[in-house]
Amino acid sequence: MKRAGVIGAGFGGLALAIRLQSAGIATTVIEGRDRAGGRAYMWEKDGFTFDAGPTVITDPDCLAELWALSGRSIADDVDLMPVNPFYRLNWPDGTSFDYSNDEPALMREIARLEPADAGGYQQFLQYSAGVYREGYEKLGHTAFLDFASMMKAGPALARYQAWRSVYSIVSRHVKNEKLRQAFSFHTLLVGGNPFTTSAIYALIHKLEKDGGVWFAKGGTSRLVAAMVTQFERLGGTIRLGDPVAEIETLGDQATGLRTKSGWRGEFDAVASNADIVHSYRDLLAGTARSEKATRALTAKKFSPSLFLVHFGIKGTWPGIPHHMILFGPRYEGLLKDIYQNGVLADDFALYLHHPTVTDPSLAPEGCSTFYALAPVPHLGKLPIDWDQVGPAYADRILAEIERRLIPGLKDRIITRFHYTPLDFATDLNAHQGSAFSLEPTLTQSAWFRVHNRDDRIPNLYFVGAGTHPGAGIPGVVGSAKATANLMLEDLA
Repeated sequence: MKRAGVIGAGFGGLALAIRLQSAGIATTVIEGRDRAGGRAYMWEKDGFTFDAGPTVITDPDCLAELWALSGRSIADDVDLMPVNPFYRLNWPDGTSFDYSNDEPALMREIARLEPADAGGYQQFLQYSAGVYREGYEKLGHTAFLDFASMMKAGPALARYQAWRSVYSIVSRHVKNEKLRQAFSFHTLLVGGNPFTTSAIYALIHKLEKDGGVWFAKGGTSRLVAAMVTQFERLGGTIRLGDPVAEIETLGDQATGLRTKSGWRGEFDAVASNADIVHSYRDLLAGTARSEKATRALTAKKFSPSLFLVHFGIKGTWPGIPHHMILFGPRYEGLLKDIYQNGVLADDFALYLHHPTVTDPSLAPEGCSTFYALAPVPHLGKLPIDWDQVGPAYADRILAEIERRLIPGLKDRIITRFHYTPLDFATDLNAHQGSAFSLEPTLTQSAWFRVHNRDDRIPNLYFVGAGTHPGAGIPGVVGSAKATANLMLEDLA
C-alpha cells in the first residue's frame, strides 16, 4: 500500500486526506495545533462556543462528495442548517438590505433601493452564471501545471473580460452605489479587493444562489470534527499537537516528514496544507528548491489580515440575523487603506457573526455568541504592536456595534477576547499574518498561484488557499480534488 503524508488539518488537508484514504492510499495527517481545523479552529469560554472562522459554508455538495466516495452521507456526521437571509447589509445612514436567493424577495430589496437597477441585476446574474460555468465548474478542480494549460483557458477568460475587476463588472450593470457594494463585497470573504480582484470571482454570486448559505449545527468546528470522523473511519491516521519541522528530501524526491517531537514518517508522497511560504522557506530549509521558491513567493502580493473580536453577552437578539455586513462611510477609500496604503483607518467595515440566532446551543441559556471581523493590513504593510493596539481597537469595534445594533452592549458582555494579525502569524505560520494567503488577482490566479504539484520535487504537492483555485471552503476543497487527482495518478 502506498503511503502519503499531509501537513495540516485544515479544510484543504482533511479533504485531500479523505480522498486519498478513500482511494486506498494509507494517509497520515500531521497537525501542529491541539485540534484539527486550521483557520476553522474553535474556543470554549465561560459556556460560550466561538468559531475562529470560516463561518460561511457554500456549495455543500463539494463537502457531501467526500462522504459519497465511500457510499456514506455527510448527514451521518453533521447537520448543515440553511441560513436565510444569507447576509443583512447595513450602512451608517440606517439603510439595510437583505441578501438571499429568494428571487422575489431579492428583487423587492433591489427595487426598494433603486427600481431602475432591477434589469441590470438580471444582466449581472447572467454574467455570474457564465463565469461560474467557466471558472468553477470547468476549471475549479483542474490543476494548472504549465502555462499551456493557462492559455487553453484564455479564450473563456477573455470572453468574460477577466482583466476587469468585480466592482467594475457590477458597476456596468448596476448604478446604485449601495447595490454596487452589495454585489461586489463577496471577494472580501476570500481575501480579494473588489476593485482589483478579477471579474471571474463574480462567480461567487451564482455559487451562493444555487447552493445556498449554510451553517454547521454546533459550529464550523463540528464540520471539521465530522471530516476527521470520516477520515478515521476509512482507516486514516491523524497526529495532533506535533508540528512538522521538516519535509525530508533526497535528491529531487520528498522522502518523509519530521516533527518537532522527533517523530518521523516515511512517505511515497507528501502534501502540504500549511502556509505556502512556511512550507518552502522553513519546512524545506537548506534545499535548493527552498531558496528559489521562497524568493519568488515573497515577491508576490498577499491578502490582508483580519482582526476579530469574540464576545458572549447576556440576552438574545432574534432581530439580528446570522450574518451581517456593517459597511462604513467609505468603501473604495477604506479598501485602498487596507490593501495598498497599510493604514489602520479610523473607520472600518465589519462582518458580524451571530450563530446563536440559528443554533442557541452555542451559548448559555438566555445568552448570545458573536464575533465581529474587520479586514486590516497584513504585517508586511502595517508592522505595528498588536498586543498594544489590539485592546483599544476591539473597544472601538464594540462601540460601533453598540451604537448601530445593540444598545448597552458594554454592560451585557460576559466574556470577550480578540485575535490579531500577529496571532495568524504565530498560530498558523501565516506569512505576514495574511488571513487568505496570496491575493486573488488575475496575475496570481490559476497557473500563477502555487502549483498543486511542485515543479522540481515531483512527489511534493500543495493544497489550500495558496494553491489553485484559492481561499474559501469551496476553494480549498476544490484544490483538494485537483491535488488528489494528481497524486492518485502519480501513485498508481
